[in-house]
Amino acid sequence: MGAGFTHLDENGNAVMVDVSHKNPTFRTAVAVGRIHVAKEIMEAVKDGTVAKGDVTGTARVAGIMAVKRTWELIPLCHPLPIHKCSVDFSLDEEESCIQAVCTVKTEGKTGVEMEALTGVQIALLTIYDMCKAIDRHMVISDVHLVEKIGGKSGHFRFEEA
Repeated sequence: MGAGFTHLDENGNAVMVDVSHKNPTFRTAVAVGRIHVAKEIMEAVKDGTVAKGDVTGTARVAGIMAVKRTWELIPLCHPLPIHKCSVDFSLDEEESCIQAVCTVKTEGKTGVEMEALTGVQIALLTIYDMCKAIDRHMVISDVHLVEKIGGKSGHFRFEEA
């Protein structure tokens, strides 16, 4: 029953994948996502006038903290030593959205894609939380893995269709 599914044993029970036989390699993952906001939110974030404080600074810390705790959030995810994590933002005033990019690096036996994706999501959710008093019409979208380097499957780069 578990054939082809790495998180199931032969009886269909959930298991953590055995990576003990793998050699550690350097691994990097980059994920991206956007939150579409009202013009009032964009102005408040840009001007630093959101009542709850520094939106991107707080969201950056939240994203990094989430990366470090991904193994506690995603079932069967391995705890990993995080060697580098960054969460960066760009404000697109024309589209009225904030883009978050999370980059995670480690040396280990399994990749950091889930960590990068989790970091982006929590950073964007933090922006929502800090700005919801201004306007709740925010939409988180386009969250995806941009690039993965290292491991058995090699280099992956997201290409638009």
